[in-house]
Parts: sequence; structure tokens; C-alpha cells
Amino acid sequence: MPASTSERWLLLIHQIPPTPNYLRVKIGRRLQRLGAVAIKNSVYALPSSDQAQEDLQWVLREIAESGGEGSICESRFVDGLSDGQVEALFNTARDTEYTMILKEARAALGGDGGAPESASVVERLRRRLATVTAIDFFGAPGRLAAESAVSELERRAQSADDESERTSAGEARAIDLSGGRTWVTRRGIHVDRMASAWLIRRFIDPAARFKFVSARGYEPEPGELRFDMFEAEFTHTAGCCTFEVLLARFAVADPALRPIAEIVHDIDLKDEKFGREETRGIERLVAGIAVAHRDDDARLARSAAMFDDLYECFRRKRA
Repeated sequence: MPASTSERWLLLIHQIPPTPNYLRVKIGRRLQRLGAVAIKNSVYALPSSDQAQEDLQWVLREIAESGGEGSICESRFVDGLSDGQVEALFNTARDTEYTMILKEARAALGGDGGAPESASVVERLRRRLATVTAIDFFGAPGRLAAESAVSELERRAQSADDESERTSAGEARAIDLSGGRTWVTRRGIHVDRMASAWLIRRFIDPAARFKFVSARGYEPEPGELRFDMFEAEFTHTAGCCTFEVLLARFAVADPALRPIAEIVHDIDLKDEKFGREETRGIERLVAGIAVAHRDDDARLARSAAMFDDLYECFRRKRA
């Protein structure tokens, strides 16, 4: 809720040239993403805040650079529209979006109350919900129902994932790793393959041997286990990177590995799901290893030392 001021609102009053045709649509969508509502044609309002002022200034600059013109005003309504009516405009706009999320969540849950369609559906709806709540300035009534439906979707998806992981973990533990296995992955290893190879040798198969092959058309030899490649025994599943899949399938429960999994996930999948502060630095280190070493065995050795130190850092934090 914005801070109360004598001028509660910022108004963008603009005039957009008739050409190019797409410009009006582009500016309208930009304002919609900011959460602005139309008071009348070409007049948009936002609750007054420093962030809102900066956002509208960028929109105004884009309009001016495209040949249009406009102004940003601090305002309060004296007659005509009341503050309550303006707030209702914001709530109506957000409720429209919440209703769409609610319908999709219910459709994903299914009429029979079964499991949701996929983890990607859950993640997409959670992202949409977060986007809408970020611009829900006055607590629209539809928010609670949408949040409840998405939370139920997440709960059922997690239950389905847990069951799948228990089954997969049993299968993984049944793999004979005595004497070490040959683990195969694509050449040019990067963060997920670096981290997964480190995890395999450090926690799963200490005598593991690694083989780096072309991504296309490789036919595995008897006894080989593939990871982070097409049709591999261990690879991306349900929105998880290979490192996360290996943790689950082999039931590696060391809590110091969880933050490493979150870092690897965000670098590899680029979805900023966890947003850990260490991620950017580790991403740069991984990029540096890849640039400095073309040979995969050299990359493996350098990254293993890095992950050893990172693991020790998280392990000691929990001690």
C-alpha cells in the first residue's frame, strides 16, 4: 500500500502519434505491466511512489523518442472521481487477472481433483500470480481465491513429485556401482555437467569414470550411465536440473548440497527460481573455467575444486 500523501496519484497524460500502428499497443502493454489504469483516453494513473514516478518517466521517454509527447503530474481528485472509485478501478483490473489465474489453476487440477498436468504449469501460474500481486496496490478481492488455488496446485504437484522421486530413488539405488561405472555426458561441460560430475564422484560413485561424447547419435555401451544429455538415465525432469535429479534419485540427503543445487539450477535453467546471492559469482567462475580450459578433463578438475570449497563453506555454516 503506497504511503499516504496529499497527492495520492501520479498521472501520465500522453499523446501518441498515429504511426507506427504498433506503438499505441506497445505503450498500453507497458503501462498494463506497471499496473496503471486508464482514467480516460490517454490518461493513466498509478499510486504515487518513487518507483512509480521512475517507471512512468521511462514510458514517457519512450513516447517522446517515438514522436509523441506527454506529462507526468502529481494529482489528487477534488471532484468527479473519488479516491475510492480510483482504487476500485485498480481492484477491477487485478481481479480480472486473478480470475484468469483461478480458472487455469482449476483446469490444471482437473474436475476429478486429480494431480495437475505438469510441474511447468504450476511454475507458470506461480510466476503469473507473483506478477499480479506485485501490482495489486489495494488488495483486490480475487487475490485470496487465486492464491489458494495455486497453493493447492503446488501441494498436489509436490505430492506427485515426491511419489515419483521415491520410485525413481528405489530404481537408482538398485544400480550396481561397485567397482565404479562409466558416466557419459556431452562434450564442452558447463555448470550442470560440472556440478553433476562432482556430485557423482564425491557422493554417489567414488570410483566413477567420465566419458565426454558428441551430443548427437551416441549409442551407449553396455554398463554406461548417461547424464545431462538426450535420453540419458539422469537428466532434466519436471523443471529440475540434472544435479537436482541426481540428488533425488540417489537420495543424497546432505543439507549442505541443497544451496549448491539451487545455485546450479538458477545458472543452468536461467529462471531465477531461488535467487541466492552467491549465484552470480559462481556463474562467473564457471564461465571463467570454460573460457580458460577447452579440455573437459581440465574443466572437470577445476570445477571439482571449486565445488569442494563451496560445499565446505555451506557445510560449516550449518555446523
